[in-house]
Amino acid sequence: MDILLSRVFAGATSGSVYILIALCLVIVFRSSSTINFAQGEFALFTAYITWWLTERGLNPWVAIIPAILIGFAMGALAERWLIRPVARRDETAVLIVALALFTGLNGLDGWIWGSDDKVFPRMLPSGENDFVEIAGARLYYDSMAIWAITAAIVFGLYLFFTYTSMGLQMRAVATNRQSAALSGVRVGRVLTLSWGLSSAISAFAGALLIPMVPPGQLGLTGMFHVLIFATAAALLGGLDSVKGAVVGGLGLGIGLALVNGYATFLGGSMSLTVALVVIVVILLVRPTGLFGARRLERV
Repeated sequence: MDILLSRVFAGATSGSVYILIALCLVIVFRSSSTINFAQGEFALFTAYITWWLTERGLNPWVAIIPAILIGFAMGALAERWLIRPVARRDETAVLIVALALFTGLNGLDGWIWGSDDKVFPRMLPSGENDFVEIAGARLYYDSMAIWAITAAIVFGLYLFFTYTSMGLQMRAVATNRQSAALSGVRVGRVLTLSWGLSSAISAFAGALLIPMVPPGQLGLTGMFHVLIFATAAALLGGLDSVKGAVVGGLGLGIGLALVNGYATFLGGSMSLTVALVVIVVILLVRPTGLFGARRLERV
């Protein structure tokens, strides 16, 4: 029982990692109807900024503030000057631009900070004795902190989309962009803010998650696997559903932890293959995901 609980705890922590990035994908998809393949690279770039500032003596919790602001600016500028002009001509080309952002930002990381791995400061407690014991299984404080932070961000987004003017405008644009524009919603501003918000959240998430992602150091490939798993989580729950991102992230995280523990031949390096299989199966069986809305068009 204790081994099972330990794997569930580890899976829930990994799932929280996937939830945070999946939420960023959902925010962008709800407004732009596209998957931002560069989402992980936004998180990685701002994580390098956080690391650089801590190397100059700043407390990690202080260093993360300018990284979040820079992340917001990066997302907003990318939407305004790269995504929007292309989307006006061909929506399919947006995916190509996102992939170009992915490779460009990764190359920029290596050019500025080098390709060697960096020791990234842990933002959360992680000592050997920092845990509570539940039914013989260890639940570490950093895992509980990640759960609490993820829950706070999800709840904050729920309040934002439900009770604020800008959140309601984002929901209107996600439902029907043309009708929202006719109702007086400034669609361009909503799209820019959506990309900025998602990049700001990913900047915060990246600084928290880099130390928890194997090998626990900041490197050029640090967010690639997380992006694949988060994409699978978002597709599983539904690309336009915040609730779906939560359910998909937790389900995928716990499922992979159990697979790694009880079906070891599918664990380790095969985990990425399992995630890709999940993506393909979802696209074939239920493209809208578990909680995604089906779009109907009149002809």
